[in-house]
Formats: sequence, structure tokens, C-alpha cells
Amino acid sequence: MSKLANKVAIVTGASKGIGAAIAKALAAEGASVVVNYASSKGGADTVVGAITKAGGKAIAVRGDVSKTAEAQGIIAAAIEAYGRLDILVNNSGVYEFGAIEEVTEEKFHKLFNVNVLGLLLTTQAAVKHLQAGGSIINIGSAVTRLKPTGSSVYTATKGAVDAITGVLAKELAAKKIRVNSINPGMVETEGTHTAGFIGSDFEKGIVAQTPLGRVGQPRDIAAIAVFLASDDSGWLTGELQWASGGL
Repeated sequence: MSKLANKVAIVTGASKGIGAAIAKALAAEGASVVVNYASSKGGADTVVGAITKAGGKAIAVRGDVSKTAEAQGIIAAAIEAYGRLDILVNNSGVYEFGAIEEVTEEKFHKLFNVNVLGLLLTTQAAVKHLQAGGSIINIGSAVTRLKPTGSSVYTATKGAVDAITGVLAKELAAKKIRVNSINPGMVETEGTHTAGFIGSDFEKGIVAQTPLGRVGQPRDIAAIAVFLASDDSGWLTGELQWASGGL
């Protein structure tokens, strides 16, 4: 029997990259999936199409997680479509890099609004519907260990995700809702290609420091998300699952 049969999952920021891979992996294990997107309807529709073609269930739902009403709307759409909610994957995120001299109020709030406030607002809306056995999976980052130069604001947002994961694991434990985080290293996605990381000297440096000798693939992260969403991880909460090939 599929690990997530009869479960309902929401994956935010699931129109591409890690989020898309997680949505497909959850659906492959039997979950009905809400594929959230903020702007890329075409990407989300493609993910939904791939899931349904493989025999799974999915719908695309637009919503900006950093806005209260829209975050609530994403959750409401899941309840309307499937009648329940069991799994929330807080994957929506943005990143920009630059030296301290380049930090502005606008850049700070852009990253914190999506990466931190968005996670809080979506979780706040979800906990009204999650029952005992529910699983919240946050997507953090290995930057909180590596602390690369030029990443002060981005690393700060992911440090906040680490902290929130620990706090909410305790806060929601009485409801038997588990909260864990996956902290990936560099993963080859549309975003890392667009940012110029893939094929760069930076990537070569990362690979040279990685014991397993490569950057990650979205499927590497998706497999961990399936584990954290399932009863196989029923004794885990408040954990940061580092997924960086040993970096």
C-alpha cells in the first residue's frame, strides 16, 4: 500500500524545482496534492499534468504566501477540493546574494516576507485543519551551517526557519502534529541555473568540498519529504534533516 494513501498535501512554491519534485513524489505515494504557485501558472499546470498522467491527484492553486488572505486561500482550496489536510510543505522561497553594502530595506523585506512570514502565515492557516498525525515540513538550507559570504540576509531567513521549526515542534506537539525541516545544500534546479551557479567555479568549489562528489538533484530532497510526511518518521519532530551530500 502507498505510504500516503488517502492523505492530502499542500506544497507551496511547487511550480518548479524542489517544490515540483516534492509534489510529484508525494502524489506517487498516494497523496492528493495542492500545487501552489505565486506567478508561474504554466509551471504549476505542467506539474499537475505530470501527476495526473501518472495516475495521481492534484490541483494547481495560486496564492502569495506572504499575504494573509492568500495564504488562507491556499489552505481553503485544499479543504474545498479534498475535505481535509494532512501534510504541509513550506517550500516557497526566494534568494538573493550580495555584500553587506548591497543590503537595502526592499531586499530585506522581500526575502523575509516570503521565506519567514510566508511560512508562518501558511502554517497558521493550516493548523486549524491538521489533525493528529499531521506533518509540517519546512524547507531550510545548508547555508545556516556554511554561512557563505554575501548571503547575510538569505542566511538570516533560513536561520529563522531553523528556529521556527524547533519552536513549532514543541508548540504543536500536544496536537500530535510533527514539524521538521529539510536543509538542502546546492541543488540543480531552474533557479540555480538562472542564477549562474550551475557550471560555475562556485559549483566546482562546492562539489570539491562535498564528500559524495556532486550537487543535489530535486529527487534527492523529494525522497526525504516523503519520509517526513509518512508514518515512517513518526518519532521525529523538531529535526533539521541536512541534505547536502556530507558538505
